[in-house]
Amino acid sequence: MNRHFPAIAGVVTLAVALNTTQASPGAHGPNGEHLDGQVMATSSGLARLPDGSVHVPKLAQRRMAIRTIKAVQAEHPVTIELNGRVAIDPNAGGRVQAPFSGRIEPGPRGLPAPGQAVRKGDVLAYLRPLSSAAERGSQQAALADLRATRGAAQRRVERLEALEGTVPAKDVDTARAELASIVGREKAIAAAVAGTEAIVAPAGGVIASAQVLAGQMVEARDVLFDVIDPARVLVEASSTDITLAGRIASAALPAAPDAQLLLVGGSRSLRDGALTISFRATGKALPLAVGQPVTVLVRQQARITGIAVPAEALARNPANQTVVWIKSGAMRFIAQPVEAQALDAHTVVVTRGLSPENRVVVRGAALINQIR
Repeated sequence: MNRHFPAIAGVVTLAVALNTTQASPGAHGPNGEHLDGQVMATSSGLARLPDGSVHVPKLAQRRMAIRTIKAVQAEHPVTIELNGRVAIDPNAGGRVQAPFSGRIEPGPRGLPAPGQAVRKGDVLAYLRPLSSAAERGSQQAALADLRATRGAAQRRVERLEALEGTVPAKDVDTARAELASIVGREKAIAAAVAGTEAIVAPAGGVIASAQVLAGQMVEARDVLFDVIDPARVLVEASSTDITLAGRIASAALPAAPDAQLLLVGGSRSLRDGALTISFRATGKALPLAVGQPVTVLVRQQARITGIAVPAEALARNPANQTVVWIKSGAMRFIAQPVEAQALDAHTVVVTRGLSPENRVVVRGAALINQIR
């Protein structure tokens, strides 16, 4: 009987080891409660345990590239989200409109397409003026009269110049001035009858939109082209707080994390029931388009206390609660419900739900969350 006792003791010890998990320093909640409890044994593979925690072997952790950090509580600036829209920077772009009614004709390099690079002063198209039959007939008649008058004035100037010295100099100067006036009027009417107006780029950049085709009839003030600088645009955020612009410390765009936002100022007039706060976005090859709706993360000068973690550390549990995964043992992870708000395009601040001693999963949380 006694010779079997060591074997029985070993089995009991192994069973206890398989049916319990050891507590770790990071298994406490924000109020000091102990998150570890008695859990059932699991196999060596990935599995969700009956208490909702997840078992992830070391090899699987390396393959999933899971990384954790120790939670550190600190003060962070208060951040709010604003709805915004991308617009043309008036100092780095422009809009081309038709100066009068006319017909579009291609420029020296044809009509530009959206996305095509242009330089300031490039001819984008020609606009040939349009007029009714009566107006065109009247202009042609006036042009014929001016040509006849110009001929007579030219001959008078030649006669006076031939008699220079015998006629007063003021008569010669008056005749020359009359001839110059007639020539100018003739050129103006000739341009209106058969000439074209060059439509040029108001700024260097790329064509954001093109609304014309060859031969198209346009009216005065019709928008023909929008030109923008792809490295500099304006972001207009909306807010109902008139004092917010004065409390902004910095801002960021989740849609363009590398963009640098500079506060231009806040408007003092309502547009669609809200005030506009303007930011100038600069950066290399900004992934932004004119008219695109964006979210602007605004950091205020006020500060809050919380734990900063990467935004990818957040996940959703089956109850649609925001959670982070805490490493409570070598191979065990626990989902902890939290409250968080965005700090910038990459970081969030957890204000409730975490303890400073927790080890939070900051990479691979989405993969752990999928284990069933």
